[in-house]
Amino acid sequence: MQNGPLADQIVQAFDTMSEQLRAAARYVLNQPREVALLSMREQARQAGVQPATMTRLAKHLGLAGYEDIRQLHADAMRGDVTGFAGRVGAQAKSQKLKGDQVLAADMLGGIAAQVGQLSQPQSLEMLVEAARRLGAARRIYCLGLRSSHSPAWHLHYILSLAGKHSIMLDAVGGIGADALGSASGEDVMVAVSVLPYTRQTIEIADYAGEVGVPLIAITDSLVAPLAQLAACTLVVPTESPSFLHAMSPAFVVAEVLGALVAGQAGDAAGAALAAVDRQSAALNTHLKTRMKRP
Repeated sequence: MQNGPLADQIVQAFDTMSEQLRAAARYVLNQPREVALLSMREQARQAGVQPATMTRLAKHLGLAGYEDIRQLHADAMRGDVTGFAGRVGAQAKSQKLKGDQVLAADMLGGIAAQVGQLSQPQSLEMLVEAARRLGAARRIYCLGLRSSHSPAWHLHYILSLAGKHSIMLDAVGGIGADALGSASGEDVMVAVSVLPYTRQTIEIADYAGEVGVPLIAITDSLVAPLAQLAACTLVVPTESPSFLHAMSPAFVVAEVLGALVAGQAGDAAGAALAAVDRQSAALNTHLKTRMKRP
């Protein structure tokens, strides 16, 4: 959501506002997503004003209270993130105008830039912290549904190869969360979810927190629902010219985390991988050479 639903109205009324109201208005203009997700008190704190100022802003705009502003932004966000049909229409028009190669180039260029962002110092610090938590955990619960399933499952696969006790909460048969029955603070959960957030993922992560399992969140914002529950949050960009949000950065984070944990495990990971190699050889799992056409 680039602009909030009240942007034009705020701009028109801006000159009539006091300095405090202007500070609140700037926040609403600049942070439309946070307006939908955060409490009024937290928004006021970030805007540098008193909570009552947020209420006065709403009334200045002709609304009953600030909850009306939050609701308008929440409704706009839901329309923005769940309208796949609308977005594919916009993509199709652009694609027809610019051509298939331009769309492909835009997507690949965007993904490359997003992956590059993950190598920034703050992101690297969070990756190392998350890997440390995973390495120290007794068991690791991996959770990701819908489009977030692939990165979660890939992390589970890498961790399992490296000898970690990883459990995929994949909800097959509707019993995925049952595996949390013996979970404790010695374990850790990794959950993946981006807009539009899957309700079941948030509910399972919330339950895990209630029984003391710390959460590592892979999500698209520090104010996302998972981030509010997490001990450690890895933020991944998801913007894309496609109708569907980009999941490549989340997949890359999963690969990096798995590699870091395996490297930290050292000889233990080496022994586990040696056992995998022996089993693969015994079962003739992999082709020995590239297949040649007759």
